[in-house]
Amino acid sequence: MLVAGRYRLQTVIGRGGMGEVWRGLDEVLGRPIAVKLLLNDGSDASAEARFRLEAQTSARLNHPHVVGTLDFGAWEDRCFLVMELIEGDSLAGELTAGGPLSPERLAQVAQHSAEGLAAAHAQGIVHRDVKPGNLLSDHQGTVRIADFGIARFVDDPSGALTTTGQIVGTGLYLAPERAIGTPASAASDMYSLGCVLYHLSVGSPPFEASTATALLYQHVDSPPVPPHQRGVALPPAFEAYLLSMLAKQPEERPTARQAADWFSGGAWRGVPEPLPPEHWSGSGGGGRGQHRGPSQRGTAPSHRRAATAPAPARAGVASGAAGMDSGWNTSVHRVPPRRPGLRSSLRRHRRAAAVVGGAVLFVSALLAGMAWFS
Repeated sequence: MLVAGRYRLQTVIGRGGMGEVWRGLDEVLGRPIAVKLLLNDGSDASAEARFRLEAQTSARLNHPHVVGTLDFGAWEDRCFLVMELIEGDSLAGELTAGGPLSPERLAQVAQHSAEGLAAAHAQGIVHRDVKPGNLLSDHQGTVRIADFGIARFVDDPSGALTTTGQIVGTGLYLAPERAIGTPASAASDMYSLGCVLYHLSVGSPPFEASTATALLYQHVDSPPVPPHQRGVALPPAFEAYLLSMLAKQPEERPTARQAADWFSGGAWRGVPEPLPPEHWSGSGGGGRGQHRGPSQRGTAPSHRRAATAPAPARAGVASGAAGMDSGWNTSVHRVPPRRPGLRSSLRRHRRAAAVVGGAVLFVSALLAGMAWFS
């Protein structure tokens, strides 16, 4: 089947409520593509407008961690969307095939996903449906965000194109504020990403229930069970940061940009971060720096405080400060070893000084007494 005179459809690789996705070939440029065809059954009057919005939204994003949009049009009364073809699988498929992800892979997924969300949020776009099936991974492990079908622009309340009061998105990953009817925000995407990372690490989402209402209540009221209590050995710093992404209050979650930066380094392993040069000052002729300390660096952001709270102890993992990211950029200063016998030598000198002082006082008192009697 040839669409618009150039896109040769080959095999169906996915189906959803709005349409189907085909693997295809762009016969003009000779490259593999993915073509999303809108279902034309007239069941949803706003489907075409939402489909067009998806094309416009994703076309605004040109980022290595977002699936790119190549073309959009109509063919035989059906809208089509041409996208990059990601040779690989979704994170949902990766979880099904191999089970829970390792901490290293999980940190990579977190970083790439947060990078893509940060690019969308910088354009004023909220995805609103972050879930394992919408995170695609190629054969090199690079993760890209797909399916902006229910995304909305922060500055355009009509962008959702849904009935007033209707909640859109996948309930397993729905932020608490959205469960009570508050409009989606960038922080809502970060909560959803936290739920996804939890699911990929544990093998099941943080909240499950037999009814949609019970599930929404859990998102609003129930704290998530820490992964280590479900038998998952994440580094304590990683677990604490993940739980901060699941904070009930939006302002207590890290932003996508902060999460991308945090996961890109070694902080998730609990490795101390080096101090930036501006936090050191000269100390005279010796030229050695002096740490100015947390009191001169201000208060840590709420998400950093949450991410570095001590995690409950578990087998094989130290729960003390040695295994945690303190939240401050720290350096280790070794205390020089004491010289052998230094303390005992000081004690001898003190005793000798006391004896000499006592003798001087005694002689002075004796002379004063003789002078008084004479």
